[in-house]
Amino acid sequence: MSSFLRWYQRKLATRPLLTQSVTTAVLFATGDITAQQLVEKKGVKGHEFGRTGRMFLYGGAIFGPAATTWFGILQRRVNLRNANATILARVAADQLLFAPTFIGLFLSSMAVLEGGSAKAKLEKNYASALQANYMLWPFVQLANFKFVPLHYRVLVVNVVSIGWNCFLSLLNSKK
Repeated sequence: MSSFLRWYQRKLATRPLLTQSVTTAVLFATGDITAQQLVEKKGVKGHEFGRTGRMFLYGGAIFGPAATTWFGILQRRVNLRNANATILARVAADQLLFAPTFIGLFLSSMAVLEGGSAKAKLEKNYASALQANYMLWPFVQLANFKFVPLHYRVLVVNVVSIGWNCFLSLLNSKK
């Protein structure tokens, strides 16, 4: 096992919320950098560092702590007699409660941080973001809840989110 992985596991054990929040911030920013550099091909001179900073802030201050807490709640509170039914119930709760709420919170937060209208941003992008969410995340979460230990679930979401956040960043920056 690499020394980085051992260090990360120690940090998860001693400071789980902080560790997962910082990891989320970095990976949200990575998604935006990916969008700007690999998809939009802006180059360093055209890179919008404020946009990357907003993604970093949202990931670390809002999504990371919320997802960490949410997964803990699901683990403690959603437990049925059958293991597969438990997994399906957790995915359903995640996709019917958490996903719609946090897509709305993401779009609203970005609008406010950009000095724009949250209402306009939601009207323009919410439905397409939620629809795209339902094409990806139920399947990711099904595997996540079935195979991944609780303390690594936010990390799994964060790694998949590099691509997802690339999509959200592009959607959010659409004029």
